[in-house]
Amino acid sequence: MSESFWRVFMRKKAGVVGLAMLVSIILVGVLAPWIAPFDPNDPITATSSDVMASPRLEHPLGQDEIGRDVLSLVIYGTRISLLVGFAASLIIVLLGCMVGLVAGYAGGWVDTLLMRITDGILVIPALPLMLVIIAVAGRGINNIILVIGLLTWTYMARTVRAQVLTVKERQFVLRARAIGVSHPGIVMFHILPQVLPVIFASATLDVSYAILSEASLSFLGLGDPTLVSWGSILNRAFSRGAVSKGAWWYLLPPGVALAWVTLGLALLSNAIQEIINPRLGTHHLFDERKTVSLLRDLSRPRPPAQEQTGS
Repeated sequence: MSESFWRVFMRKKAGVVGLAMLVSIILVGVLAPWIAPFDPNDPITATSSDVMASPRLEHPLGQDEIGRDVLSLVIYGTRISLLVGFAASLIIVLLGCMVGLVAGYAGGWVDTLLMRITDGILVIPALPLMLVIIAVAGRGINNIILVIGLLTWTYMARTVRAQVLTVKERQFVLRARAIGVSHPGIVMFHILPQVLPVIFASATLDVSYAILSEASLSFLGLGDPTLVSWGSILNRAFSRGAVSKGAWWYLLPPGVALAWVTLGLALLSNAIQEIINPRLGTHHLFDERKTVSLLRDLSRPRPPAQEQTGS
């Protein structure tokens, strides 16, 4: 199964590109202490000429408002952004899968109760509620991860529930139930493996959403002030007048980094979804075989119509 999946995945050029983009940004975060020219946490001695200095050989992406190297800030910011993305996505997957599996398999009043709770959270605007909770609870990185994870698991729960409702009616599940397999055993060993590909495809988008949510909170001034992330870099750039001073080297790199990881995760998720459901890659109105067959029929010469003779 895994070999066939990877064989099909390697034929998805967009998916391979997305995976390469994601792996590259992860390597940047892991190797940050070795590839960054400077450590943003080290004390610096800067002069007035170093304040938002334009790019040069020693600082390829220029310097910020206190003379720190922007390239090093972006490289080290990768760590916090990816940490929030993957940690919050883990909470989303665990909570969403638990609710979706229980609701889809149990059905009845349990399904109704869990889905009404899910709908209640789903209709609340996530970002304004995040702003309120972070403002009250504090701006620590742990609070940011918990808030993002606990407010955005609803889509995962609904996706998993929809798949469980389909899988639990299949013959192998009915046979397992008939021979006396326990309900937890059916869910864990028969239903969950069938739902895992959908969970993985959805989780890649959850990572992207969590990274963008952290960047939004940090950009609005509610990120962890002691840590460097892409959103906090943008916040400082705007608040220190980088736009009015034309310091594009301070604004552009963190935005490009956000676009890079978001695009990579989107390409990866789309490729996985096309493998899971091949119908997503085609459309019944644009079937290549039908189009070629239709053109071939139209190009064939038609025999002349025979004149009808009266009796």
